[in-house]
Amino acid sequence: MRVRAIELVEVGLPLVRPFRTSFGEEHDKRAILVRADAGDVQGWGECVAAEEPRYSDEWLDGAWEVIERWLAPAVLDGGEIDDPHDVAARASWIRGHRMAKAAVEAAVLDAWTRAEGVSVSQWLGGVRDRIPCGVSVGIAPTVEAMLEEIRGYLAAGYQRVKLKIEPGRDVQVVGAMREALPDTPLSVDANAAYTLAQAPVFEALDELGLVMIEQPLDHEDLADHARLQARVRTPICLDESIRSTADARAAFELGACRVVNIKPGRVGGALEAVRIQEAAMQAGVPTWIGGMLETGVGRALNVALASLPGVTMPGDTSASARYFHQDLTELFVVSADGTMAVPQGPGIGVEPDPDRLRACTIRSTLIER
Repeated sequence: MRVRAIELVEVGLPLVRPFRTSFGEEHDKRAILVRADAGDVQGWGECVAAEEPRYSDEWLDGAWEVIERWLAPAVLDGGEIDDPHDVAARASWIRGHRMAKAAVEAAVLDAWTRAEGVSVSQWLGGVRDRIPCGVSVGIAPTVEAMLEEIRGYLAAGYQRVKLKIEPGRDVQVVGAMREALPDTPLSVDANAAYTLAQAPVFEALDELGLVMIEQPLDHEDLADHARLQARVRTPICLDESIRSTADARAAFELGACRVVNIKPGRVGGALEAVRIQEAAMQAGVPTWIGGMLETGVGRALNVALASLPGVTMPGDTSASARYFHQDLTELFVVSADGTMAVPQGPGIGVEPDPDRLRACTIRSTLIER
């Protein structure tokens, strides 16, 4: 397969409700879509870099420039693509910029599997046609508002609820949720907002019967995560700390976590995500697939990854309506049993609706050779 052109399209979609974490509050979703034109087929990928470098050191405008100036030309100038792994090989000289690389790889992977007539799930080794779904709940203005939101998700069938926390809004809020919802699987996500000196917060959370505590400390600090994990019974789940298979193996050897959240954008693409999943299975560490408020393009890839063997925990693969009044693709729906269908069509199984895409486009550019 030969990619003839790569198009970048920035889109903007309003969120159903503001989403607040310890990083800040989002009201809209801006994203870069990447379209790989391979003649008879085209593929789509989504870059999850946010507008500001808060979650990671990448940001939307920077990712756009990296793709336009270096990544797209590297793919286009390399000639025939024998396998989707070729994308990472051609971009290996570019240090970092994993979110940008993941988006280009995703577009090529989608085009490749469409040409082969197989789904991405099948090509990656997926073993399920439905996946269990969890939901991530942002920091709400009041306990009452958060509880009302959560009850709505539980009524919709979601199997696990993740609560965002930050210093000053942690033990008391989570304790109130646990008291009101004694049998609901709850976890918390700190987005690296704490230090080891605040370990008593997590020791208090340890008494609330949580499924996991996600990324409590700085993303660079595996050693302190290991120290904290030794002090609490609740499994620590690492997110921002795991950017590669090497990071995952180091975390396992140190005892820094007992669960891993895998996000293809954060680790440089779906193929590296699979390698991390395989390393986790070898280490006996359960995994799940995280989300970053993706449109249907990015959500489709997440759902495909969630079908892999060993991905045993409900991920943040929420329904499209959780975030958007109208998505770019056909809607992803959570059934009453808390599961979502894995697209079975060629590639990621969905593509942007042209009229909807046109209405949401902020800018676009075409890179050709």
